Amino acid sequence: MADTQDVVELILQDHRRMEDLFRQMRSVEADRAGALREFAELLIAHALAEEAKVYPALKRYKNIDDEEVEHGEHEHDEGNQALLDLLEVEEVGSDDWDEKLEELVEAVTHHADEEERTILNGARENVAMERREELGLAFRQERERQLKAGCGSVDNVRKIVES
Repeated sequence: MADTQDVVELILQDHRRMEDLFRQMRSVEADRAGALREFAELLIAHALAEEAKVYPALKRYKNIDDEEVEHGEHEHDEGNQALLDLLEVEEVGSDDWDEKLEELVEAVTHHADEEERTILNGARENVAMERREELGLAFRQERERQLKAGCGSVDNVRKIVES
């Protein structure tokens, strides 16, 4: 993927990577547990970076709906709970795994679709590229900080869900 600082494009790149990881987690030929570990790290780092660096800044723009931003945060909570439920399944590939995976896919896919249609399109239309690049840098740095801290561990996800 092209190297970009645009926060909209960075978020979209993460969404596409999550879709790739969903495919791997569904495939009996893939390292499903490894894909889940990568997914957990990416989802948590992505959501925390959005909530810390992107959403607060976007709320300042009059043509970006605050309710959509707050709804996005609520959907992060739902995705985090679905992730925790899957992380707590003991046997990869079991019926329970498949069920919890589909719940996670549904929660995250629903959120990504809504976010792309409302928040990200609003940012494209109303936020200057220079500001989107500033937000992209902040988003990328916070996401990287979270990844280095092991944010996707089951203990950390549990702590986030319970808070």
